[in-house]
Amino acid sequence: MSDPEITSEELIRGKFNSETARIPWKELQRYFAGGYTLLVDLQLDLIDVAYQFQQDNSKQIETWLNENLIQQVSNDQARQWFNDDAELWACVTQPWVLIQQAD
Repeated sequence: MSDPEITSEELIRGKFNSETARIPWKELQRYFAGGYTLLVDLQLDLIDVAYQFQQDNSKQIETWLNENLIQQVSNDQARQWFNDDAELWACVTQPWVLIQQAD
């Protein structure tokens, strides 16, 4: 018996999953200052969004952007997270740091 074949997609998603972690907002501020943080709505799966960015699926990404399911982090939101010492989920898909609010 052989192991089931692992697809490229599964490997990529597995890599994103293993590299996704909760992190204090204060550690993400430099990426925010550089304009590299994107807030992912809780309706979306963070790993799926990272995968679609990695695959350069511009059609899907554009749909999410138009529906405000992915958006730049606002200055007000960044300030609130800083003041609240918030911890967020973060996943990197160069050059972006995709973030999602943690429960």
